[in-house]
Amino acid sequence: MLLELVVGVLKRGGLKLCQEWACSSVKDTPQPPLFFPKRLPFWEQPPGTAQGWRGGRRRGRSPPVMAGGGGCDGWRRRRRAAAWAAGLGLCGAVLVLAAAVLLRAHLRPSPALPRLWARRAGGGPAAFSAGERLELKEALRGAVKIPTVSVSPDDLNATAMAEFGRYIREVFPAVFSSKFIRHEIVGEYSHLFTVQGSNPEMLPYMLLAHMDVVPAPPEGWDFPPFSAAEHEGFIYGRGTLDNKNSAIGILQALEFLLRRNYRPRRSFYVGIGHDEEVFGRKGAMKIAALLEARGVKLSFLLDEGSAILEGIIAGVKKPVALIAITEKGSITLNFTVDKEPGHSSFPPKETSIGILAAAMARLEQNPMRNLFGHGPELKTMEHLASEFSFPLNIVMNNLWLFSPIVSRVLAWKPSTNALIRTTTAVTMFNAGIKPNVIPSSAKATANFRIHSAEKATEVLEIVRNTIADDRVKIDVVEAFDPLPVSPWDDQTFGVHVFQRTILDTFPNVDSVVPGTCIGNTDSRHFTNVTNAIYRFNPLILQSDDLPRIHGLNERISVENYEKQVEFLFQLIKNCDIEKLPEPHANSHEL
Repeated sequence: MLLELVVGVLKRGGLKLCQEWACSSVKDTPQPPLFFPKRLPFWEQPPGTAQGWRGGRRRGRSPPVMAGGGGCDGWRRRRRAAAWAAGLGLCGAVLVLAAAVLLRAHLRPSPALPRLWARRAGGGPAAFSAGERLELKEALRGAVKIPTVSVSPDDLNATAMAEFGRYIREVFPAVFSSKFIRHEIVGEYSHLFTVQGSNPEMLPYMLLAHMDVVPAPPEGWDFPPFSAAEHEGFIYGRGTLDNKNSAIGILQALEFLLRRNYRPRRSFYVGIGHDEEVFGRKGAMKIAALLEARGVKLSFLLDEGSAILEGIIAGVKKPVALIAITEKGSITLNFTVDKEPGHSSFPPKETSIGILAAAMARLEQNPMRNLFGHGPELKTMEHLASEFSFPLNIVMNNLWLFSPIVSRVLAWKPSTNALIRTTTAVTMFNAGIKPNVIPSSAKATANFRIHSAEKATEVLEIVRNTIADDRVKIDVVEAFDPLPVSPWDDQTFGVHVFQRTILDTFPNVDSVVPGTCIGNTDSRHFTNVTNAIYRFNPLILQSDDLPRIHGLNERISVENYEKQVEFLFQLIKNCDIEKLPEPHANSHEL
């Protein structure tokens, strides 16, 4: 019987067979609806069966009548008509949806800020002479040679920190001798400069950087990490990107302005911390507390963070200036498992190492939830939508429809996955004293970078529920929530000044967009003196530059550093306007 049914399906098709069974099941003569009474193929059935009455119709016989007065042909016609109607309705819905998607992509108003200034032709005149370009290069190289390494809050190269202070006094004499610049040493090694503008009514701003660097063992480097070697247009050394380039660049721009007898109208502060890489408690935190005690309120604060990205964002061909308007929070947890020690010849079912390893594996195998659309990453994509090539521009202009797909794609790469969720990184694991001894304890450390839509307490609760093992003790080492999101609108002074300065300095950049800093900076200590904190390093970074930060062969091109100093030089001048002008009528939006 099964073989006959299979042959029937192959010869006549499953749908027709089902229709014939349906017709045969309503005949006056009772018979099973799915099986024929005789072991004959259905195409050999007599006229009384489904195939039989079809054959009889060809010989002049009438088909059976279904209960209710309709024939099987009528039933098929009604079913076919219903299928056509459903198909046409579905096609219509798809066409309407496609039209809405295309119209939104082309007609949706840009969320970008209006340009308030026309772009200077050719990106503006060259700011520095050949002698000045050589001088700024050598000033950075000299700073890189000073090994201002910070390992932990209690393990700093204090000798190098003090040497750095003497070095900047020597290299920037105009800054230290100016009558309207006050210099203070804070927390033993950090520096605070107060530049008094000519108009005290204008709200001041702050430029922030740090001198300390992470350790750099020489193994694997093409050149010694503190040699500041110059090779093929690049300066190699720890701190060239993070963050002596900013510390020296700010002072260099100010030095050049002072030599031109320039005095700013708007006051501003320059802060250079000495322990940013180890939480900044003795440097930037004390600078912030000092400003707060003096009642200082800032128009904006600019620190390191993001940069001009070229060839990094898939689907975007032009370089994009990404200014971080927030940064992720962080929580560091220690995990400990204590068990009775013993001999490896008669081990227990589970050791402290096995229990803790399983717990860490559960953390890695169960990542935090995808929060795309709940933080600034959505605003980043919306601002970039017009820069994407087809068909990504259609997708990014219609995130109301495609955000589930986009969020899954972003989760594929570690660099973009960090934008859409709280990340988990198991960074340390210690256990065992000897091959034949079962250890009494195992310890591990994990760091979580917290998405702006979550809090540290929420992450801690999720970690407890994921591990779900009371034998694993959890201790909080350090925790702070994500930073508030800074303003990004057409009334924000700092953002418009950044926009103007980028246009003046980088002629190939058209897009200035908000984003998230996935690392942490000293700027988080200044939330009591301003709500407008921005993180932007005016450098052009390509994909091969990213692993060099805190990695091997950190380097900066001489041309890139010249542009950074030019940006800072121009930024100080651009901040002297009292109020924002009206949008420029002959310029498209950023």
